Amino acid sequence: MERAARRALGLLNRFAPALAFIGLLILWEVGCRVFKVPTFLLPTPSMIVAGAREQTFAIWGTHLWATVRVALMGYLAAICVSIPLAVALTSSKLLARTLYPMIVVVHSTPIVAIAPIIVVTLGASDLPRVVITFLITFFPIVVTTTTGLLSTPEELIELSRSLRADRSREMLNIRLPYALPYIFSALKISTTLAVVGAVVAEFVAAEQGLGYFIQFATSFFKINQSFVALILLVTTSLAFFQFIGLLQRILAPWSLPKSER
Repeated sequence: MERAARRALGLLNRFAPALAFIGLLILWEVGCRVFKVPTFLLPTPSMIVAGAREQTFAIWGTHLWATVRVALMGYLAAICVSIPLAVALTSSKLLARTLYPMIVVVHSTPIVAIAPIIVVTLGASDLPRVVITFLITFFPIVVTTTTGLLSTPEELIELSRSLRADRSREMLNIRLPYALPYIFSALKISTTLAVVGAVVAEFVAAEQGLGYFIQFATSFFKINQSFVALILLVTTSLAFFQFIGLLQRILAPWSLPKSER
């Protein structure tokens, strides 16, 4: 009897998130029907599923790829710039004092406010959207990577210097490995920001993409289709996040907490 109760409790703990999500969908469906919520305000889950079938798979795929392409380009550009910049800021106090205030100013500027200016300056191609995504994404990577590099224990730094290791070996063999948990945390956070940046850019100027589609669908009160695009955006963010987590498990499993190894 006790074993059966333990198994039931274990299954409940294992499937609790899925059961809670299903219960929320049922509550959503029933609540909208009972209280007769207008569909242009909040469609039911069944209407959202129907909205997915109102557009062809090719149309959904075209808009999804347009968003993913911009998000990936901006994200990769942010990684290529942010990590070397963090290394430079760690290596030079003068450079840190000079550049860090500028980085903070850029991050403090509302992207939504300067996005139209960027589009006018750079044109209506993918370039302004990539730049907007880059500006939203790069700051967490720079700050968190710099924090990780500076958090290296002084004992390890003194040991490397006593062994006459130069600055490049100190950075590559001691500081960067120690900062890997920080770096992967920043990369995980920035995956969601990359998708947000791509959508913000599409709100300003785009002819394709899930952000553009949401704006287009809501203008015609097709809210159920907007929810489908929103679900695709959330799924894309989760997929990016899980991919970075998988890379961390493969490339640097020791940087994970013991509970996640």
